Amino acid sequence: MHELGIANSIFEATLCEAGLHRCMRPTQVTVRIGELTAVDPGALQFCFNALTRDTEFAKLKLKIEVCPRKHRCSACGTEFIVNGYDFRCRRCGEEKTDFVSGDQLELASLEMEQYESVTA
Repeated sequence: MHELGIANSIFEATLCEAGLHRCMRPTQVTVRIGELTAVDPGALQFCFNALTRDTEFAKLKLKIEVCPRKHRCSACGTEFIVNGYDFRCRRCGEEKTDFVSGDQLELASLEMEQYESVTA
C-alpha cells in the first residue's frame, strides 16, 4: 500500500510549511492526483486520517482532486480527456496526439488559520 507513504509525505510537507508560519495552524491540504498514478483516493484518505488521528492535527482535512488523462491534438491544438484507449482528437479526428496531463501527484494548496500561541 504505497498510499501510506504518500500520505506520510503529504503530512510531513504540511507540517514543514506550517512550521514556517508562527501562530498559524493548517486546516486543509489539497492534492492533485492524476488517474495514471495508480493512487487510490479512498486508501490515501484513509491513511492520511490514520496518521493525523489522535494528534493535534486531527482536524486537518485532506482534499483530493483527481485529474483525468488529457491529450493535445498535434493538428488542431485541441485538448481533450482520453476515454479508455481512444487517443483520437475529439474535434478533428487526428490520431497523432500528445500526452498533456494525468500523471501528476502534487500538493496544490494549504489552507491555514491563525491561532493564539499558549506559552507558559
